[in-house]
Amino acid sequence: MRALVCAEGLRYEPDYPDPQPTTGEALIRVVIAGICNTDVELLRGYMGFRGVLGHEFVGIVEASGDPGLTGRRVVGEINAPCGRCATCRAGRTSHCPNRTTLGIAGRDGAFADFLTLPVGLLHEVPGTISDRSAVFAEPLAAALEILEQASVRPTDRVVVVGDGKLGLLVAQVLALTGCDLTAIGRHRRKLEILRQRGIRVLLAEDAPQAGSVDIVVDCVGHPDGFALARRLLRPRGTLVLKSTYHGSASVDLTSLVVDEITVVGSRCGPFAPALRLLAAREVDVEPLIDGIFPLEQGVAAFEQATSRGALKVLLSLQ
Repeated sequence: MRALVCAEGLRYEPDYPDPQPTTGEALIRVVIAGICNTDVELLRGYMGFRGVLGHEFVGIVEASGDPGLTGRRVVGEINAPCGRCATCRAGRTSHCPNRTTLGIAGRDGAFADFLTLPVGLLHEVPGTISDRSAVFAEPLAAALEILEQASVRPTDRVVVVGDGKLGLLVAQVLALTGCDLTAIGRHRRKLEILRQRGIRVLLAEDAPQAGSVDIVVDCVGHPDGFALARRLLRPRGTLVLKSTYHGSASVDLTSLVVDEITVVGSRCGPFAPALRLLAAREVDVEPLIDGIFPLEQGVAAFEQATSRGALKVLLSLQ
């Protein structure tokens, strides 16, 4: 099969071995996949991953132990747990210490003609959602995870720091709560996507007064973003860290203690409500698409995805 492989850089391989599903897994033919910032960091050495990249996808089930799934169009959760350890038995399967993660750790990903995932991780895509919208299910689910972890009230003053792909999704999700929301970024073009949806936007240099915000969501994944997010928070505020860091950041832990800041790490989230929001068009993902490339042009696609100001770049495998 065709595949984009992370191995001392990125390379396109036209004859990569087909994946072989094990018991309880489905074989999925990938239709479309999205390039994520995590994929870029993996190429830079994050997690030491070697293999097929990609974890945002839409595909067709080609084979499955569940005959009712065959031929269905699906998206999939990315963490495949062992199902046996104490963490899994306690219901915290996404934190299973023995898990594999699609295109990130121990499992080849979606930038290939085929992938495998446990049947229980698959979600059928409603017919009203296009492929190019459904491919956003995984990052939109991650945005929704914030509402699973933090109480966001309509009276809360909330700021999203970062106008990248994830930041734009997080801001749209939080706007649905009715909170007093502001999105802060560095790119007028990106912020305009939110402004068109009635969300207040500011450039970073126009950020509000320090210590005035109840909840800040850091979607930057860079020390500068963290510093701005921390500066904005009031005492006893909540800081949600939504982006992973490749490397380390210097943090003033004393100020977190003195101001009694709640810090929440947040990553993968619920797919079912993400698909409902896409079906109802309550979140608009189309303006986030900056380009669609065939898999054979995957290296060029990554160059586009890493260019300054780029948003979502997709790979078509049809």
